[in-house]
Amino acid sequence: MPRAPQGVQLQSNFARDSQIPREHRDVPLNRICRSSRLESMRTQSHPLLFTLSSLLLFACVCPTDAQKPNILLIVSDDQGYNDLGSINDEILTPNLDRLAKEGTRLTNFYVSWPACTPSRGSLLTGRYPQRNGIYDMIRNEAPDHGHKYTPEEYALTWERIGGMDLREILLPEILGEVGYRTASFGKWDLGMHKRFLPTSRGFEEFYGFVNTGIDYYTHERYGVPSMYRNEEPTIEDKGTYATYLFEREALRFLNSHDGEDPFFLYVPFNAPHGSSSLDPKIRGTVQAPEKYKELYQPVEQEYREGSRYGKPAMVPTKEKRSRDYRAAVTCMDDSIGKMLDVLDERGWADNTIVLFFSDNGGSGGADNAPLRGHKGQTWEGGVRVLSMIRWPNGGIPSGAENDEFLTSMEIFPSLAEVTGAKVPDDVVLDGYNWWSTLRGETKSPRTEMFWKRKDLLGARLGNWKWVDMGGMTGGLFNLEEDIEERNDLSEEHPEILARVKGRFENWMKEMEEAEPRGPFRDY
Repeated sequence: MPRAPQGVQLQSNFARDSQIPREHRDVPLNRICRSSRLESMRTQSHPLLFTLSSLLLFACVCPTDAQKPNILLIVSDDQGYNDLGSINDEILTPNLDRLAKEGTRLTNFYVSWPACTPSRGSLLTGRYPQRNGIYDMIRNEAPDHGHKYTPEEYALTWERIGGMDLREILLPEILGEVGYRTASFGKWDLGMHKRFLPTSRGFEEFYGFVNTGIDYYTHERYGVPSMYRNEEPTIEDKGTYATYLFEREALRFLNSHDGEDPFFLYVPFNAPHGSSSLDPKIRGTVQAPEKYKELYQPVEQEYREGSRYGKPAMVPTKEKRSRDYRAAVTCMDDSIGKMLDVLDERGWADNTIVLFFSDNGGSGGADNAPLRGHKGQTWEGGVRVLSMIRWPNGGIPSGAENDEFLTSMEIFPSLAEVTGAKVPDDVVLDGYNWWSTLRGETKSPRTEMFWKRKDLLGARLGNWKWVDMGGMTGGLFNLEEDIEERNDLSEEHPEILARVKGRFENWMKEMEEAEPRGPFRDY
C-alpha cells in the first residue's frame, strides 16, 4: 500500500508576461485579432458588414456577466481508466478523489482517437478528427530508431511544420468573443509554427511545450528544445520538473485574475506520458520527483538487460515503470489540488466548471481495468477514459456516477451553450449539449461513436461495439454485459454486426464528403 502524500509548497509566483499592462488595456490585442479572424470568416463576402463589425468591436467592450461560469479544463496524458485512488488503492490521487466526491464521475466517457494529437484536436473543435483534419499524429519517427536531429534537420521535419488547419475554429476563440480571459499551460500538440501556436488560435497566454512529448526536466523532445512562452522558444526553466512549471503558471494566472471577466483556463499536463528521451533508461518510463516515488513501495531492481534501437541496453523494469507512473500521477494530482484550493480561496468554486479527463487510454504503467486494450487501440482501453466534472451552480450532482454515453466532442457545444458563445453557422459540430444529461434529467443524446486509426477501426451503436484491429483480432461485443470485450457475438448476431458496420461505412462516407481540411487530406 502506498503511504499518504505530503504537500509540496509552491515557492515562486511570476507576474504576467505581457508588454502591455492590464490596466492600460481595455481590449487585449489578440482578442481583437481573434474577433477579426472570426468576423472575416463569417462575412468575407460582405466588406461593408465587416467594416461595421470592426468599428463596433473597437467602439465598445462587452460588459462583464457575473453569471457566466469560469472554466478550468484539465487533461492528463495517457492516464489509465482505473488510475483513481477512490476506486484503486494502489495509487494516490486525493485531489482527484475530492473532485469526484464533489462532482460527478463520468464512467461511460470516450475520446475520439486512441492517442494524443487527434484527441486534443477534437476536444478543442468539437469535431471528429476526420472532419477537422487532424486524424493522425504530428510526430517524427526517426527518434524511435535512436536518431537525434540537428536543428537544421528538425526545422524541415513533419513534427516541426505540421499543424491544425487554420480554418478550424477552436474553443478559446469563441469564448474570447464573449468576454472570457483565456490561457493554456502545458502540452499543445497541434502545431509548432507561429500560426499554429495557442496564442494564434484564441489563447491570450501560453506556456508549455508544443509537440507531443518531452523529457520532464530538460524539456527537450529527443534532444530538441520544445518549451515556448507565447510564440517564442524558451529554456528559462530548463532543469525544473514540467508538472511544477504548469502548476506554477496556472496558479499565477488564477491568483492574478481580477475576477471582472470569466476565465477559460486549459491545463493539459504531459503527465503521466512516458518521457521523450533518447536515453534507454529514461525513455522506457515516466520521470517523477523523488518525493513522490517515496510514497510508494521501493523497487528492488530498477533496470534489467534489454534492448533499445536494435542494440543491447539497460532498460527500466516493469516494477520501476509502474512505480514511476504512479508517482507522476500523484505529483500531477498535487498540482490539481492547489488549483482547486485557489478556487475555494477566491470564492469561485461554486461557479467554476472543473472538467478533468485523460486524452486517451493508459499505457506503460497504467491500469485500464476492467477494460481491454490500451493507448493506440480501438478497444475500450484505448478510447474510454477516466473523467469527472464539478459545477455546483450548474446543478451537477455531487458524489455521483453518470454512466450515460458521452464523449469529449460534447465539450465544445456544451460550453458554448452555457457561456452564450456563438458557433459560426457554417461549422458542423459532432457533439451534443450534455447539461441535462449530466444533471440526470435526460438520457444522453449520443447514440453512436466511430473511431479510425489507420487500419484500426471501431464503432459503437447503442451498447453494441464493433472492433477491427487491422484484421488481426476484433469482434462484436455487448458492452452492457461485457465491458471487457471478451465475448465476440459476431456469429450469434450477424444482423447486428451488419448494422453496426453499415453505420460505420455511412460515417466514413460523411467524413469523406465533408469540406476537406489539412494537413493529411489530399484535396
